[in-house]
Amino acid sequence: MSNKKQSKSRKQVSDTSKKKTKSKSEPKLTTRNVLRDIKNWFVERSQPMRTRRASFMLRRPHRSFQLTRRRDYARSLKIPGYFAFTLEVSRTLWQHKWTFLWLGIIFLTLTIAFGLLGSQDTYKQFGQLLQDSEPEGLFSSITGEFEKAGILLLTITTTGIGTELSDTQRIIAVLFSLYTWLTVVWLLRNMLAGKKVKLRDGLYSAGAPILSTFLLFVVLLIQLVPAAIAVIVATAAWGSGFIQEGVASMAAGLGLTLIVVASLYWVVSTFFALVVVTLPGMYPFRAFAIAGDLVVGRRLRLLYRLIWLFITVISWWVVIMIPVILLDGLLKSKFDQIEWVPVVPFFMLVMSTFTIVWTAAYIYLLYRKVVDDDASPA
Repeated sequence: MSNKKQSKSRKQVSDTSKKKTKSKSEPKLTTRNVLRDIKNWFVERSQPMRTRRASFMLRRPHRSFQLTRRRDYARSLKIPGYFAFTLEVSRTLWQHKWTFLWLGIIFLTLTIAFGLLGSQDTYKQFGQLLQDSEPEGLFSSITGEFEKAGILLLTITTTGIGTELSDTQRIIAVLFSLYTWLTVVWLLRNMLAGKKVKLRDGLYSAGAPILSTFLLFVVLLIQLVPAAIAVIVATAAWGSGFIQEGVASMAAGLGLTLIVVASLYWVVSTFFALVVVTLPGMYPFRAFAIAGDLVVGRRLRLLYRLIWLFITVISWWVVIMIPVILLDGLLKSKFDQIEWVPVVPFFMLVMSTFTIVWTAAYIYLLYRKVVDDDASPA
């Protein structure tokens, strides 16, 4: 028993001595030590941020609103001319015409089934309003009839003939449009990779990034807000007479043009992000960053391509829809029995479907040209 007590007492003595030595080795809690620990914590936390900033500066060496010499930002972009590239897009779609034709038919069928077709009554009201408000003899000649059809087309495309649609129907229309976009991109990516795919595969497989695409679409709308506000304010100022003719009107027009061009310049990378986000496992803002890296040093040249796309689409709308409007008015003026048939709204839906398919194909093939030319920023 005595031996056990002695060993126990020795163990307690050794424990107390260890505690004393440990307490002696611990640093004192002083202000200098606390500040040093805080500094070390910030240094450790800021190291990844510094690494990310260094990587960002390496990928995008040129800053906005800072002068950079042309020799320092020259970046190659091997791409055919405007007409040649347009013909290339047309040939690509024509090679797989039946696939994209059935895609358009499915989109049209779903749109009509959900009641998203434009209103014939709204179209008639626009036409009647234009006829009642026109000065006498203004549209009497054949040329005047074309001008009247052009004004009516501009009115119904900017104002819309689906004003009776509910908010839910408008959201469904946007989702249908985005899904058609995703399907076209998915089909073209696999077709150009040499794979044999069917439309069914695209419809079942292309919808995975629908939420990411919708978020980028919202970002695109936000980027266009400055241009929309500038157009609304300038139109109201000119309409109310606040801005008169002369120097003020020229200055306002120049400012409006600069704001619109700046917004378009801003959204170039977003159009490419809508393609990048369709890659498997891609997050929306990661796609936005990658698209920004792709267009750096090339943004202005790509903006010209998007403007050309816009001009091409408008030309097709004018060439196709104005004769449709004229023919619709001629037939319904002679046959009252077909006045209820929504000819113009149906053709507008067809043209909208074609515009989505063509735009998706154009931007995807343009994206492929940029990716194939993998030159790094200067």
